[in-house]
Amino acid sequence: MVFRRGLFLLLSAAFCASALAQAYPTKPVRLIISFTPGSSTDIIGRVVAAKLAELWGQPVVPENRVGAGGTVGSAVVAKADPDGYTLLANSSAHVANPGIYANMPYDTLKDFVNLALLGGGPNVLMVGPNSGWKTLKDLVDAAKANPGKLNFSSAGVGSGTHFNLEKLKIATGMEVVHIPYKGTPEAIQDTIGGRVCCYWAPLNAALPHVTGGKAVALAVSSAQRSPLLPNVPTVAEQGYPGFDYTLWVGLWGPAAMPAELANKINKDVNAALASPDVKDRLTKLGTIPGNMSIAEFTAFVRHEIEDTQKVLKAAGIKPQ
Repeated sequence: MVFRRGLFLLLSAAFCASALAQAYPTKPVRLIISFTPGSSTDIIGRVVAAKLAELWGQPVVPENRVGAGGTVGSAVVAKADPDGYTLLANSSAHVANPGIYANMPYDTLKDFVNLALLGGGPNVLMVGPNSGWKTLKDLVDAAKANPGKLNFSSAGVGSGTHFNLEKLKIATGMEVVHIPYKGTPEAIQDTIGGRVCCYWAPLNAALPHVTGGKAVALAVSSAQRSPLLPNVPTVAEQGYPGFDYTLWVGLWGPAAMPAELANKINKDVNAALASPDVKDRLTKLGTIPGNMSIAEFTAFVRHEIEDTQKVLKAAGIKPQ
């Protein structure tokens, strides 16, 4: 009798979870975006949110909760109800932060379910139009002639743009000063204005400034050139073989989310990313749409955490 009752309760719970997943969503979904409006995370997150709202017949409401390299927004979602109505769009900063912040208000591996890879693309090493630098060599030579005097902006400590800077410092041996900003738009404006010398801007955010002549692009971070900036060489092409970095954006939910619901969200997000209008819009922004299962994205996140730990250690950065 006890066994039958336990089995009945287990089957009932499974049925309820499945029914809830099939009906989801029945009300607006809140999408926490961990970086500022106009950032790569924000741009990609809003494109996907708009399509999901079409597919679901419910509003998907973006909400920028910024600060501390994306950890402020992540903390909101880690503590939210695992019902699928509070989701997180964060960048690759999510996997770098465990090696930068010693006392985060959550555990990156334990407190989230890895829902989907939204997309990724290269960063662009941009400088102001009055810098006088035309190539990466120009910048490296200037930095080595003036160690510790040139300043690089980033979208915040722990952001993907900060991580890209650390990789470049290791590759080139430059000594530069890191100036963290709240987000990409502010970092770009101060780079264009000459208040800081350089910024590894996400391609989708850098593109209008570079093509419009407001900024000069010295390199792209990816292993291959971007079709959107075909005349801008890679870092590897300019004397640093093997250099490769992609800024990516993912989707997460609270860890206790039922598996049926997580799988439904993953399936719907991948359908949104595969739709012709979303693919076209993201591609024009220099972003390759994602297409991973939960298992694939979870393995990817774990690999990225390990990889970033190695780079941060090589850069001499310890959790603070």
